[in-house]
Amino acid sequence: CLKGQSLGELVRDRMAAFPASGEINSRLAEPAAAIARVEAHFAEEAQAVDRTDGLSMSFADWRFNLRSSNTEPVVRLNVESRGDIPLMEARTRTLLALLNQ
Repeated sequence: CLKGQSLGELVRDRMAAFPASGEINSRLAEPAAAIARVEAHFAEEAQAVDRTDGLSMSFADWRFNLRSSNTEPVVRLNVESRGDIPLMEARTRTLLALLNQ
């Protein structure tokens, strides 16, 4: 490796730089309405929106992807931040609250 680090060290450094929630599955009565609610909530703040695979929204220091499963009656949420675990955790709580309204 160019940096003289093991693969494990490189992965650990990358995970610290971009903490992630991991995939969180939620069973919802009306997934499309919940996803629309999330999009409306964050629309003004988002720097980029991509609907290629569900709903992906990017912000200055964090991003998320929210999509309906093709094989199960759930929506899947992934949240990442730029080196800020408390921010990632706070945004994850906000997103889950919006989904479950």
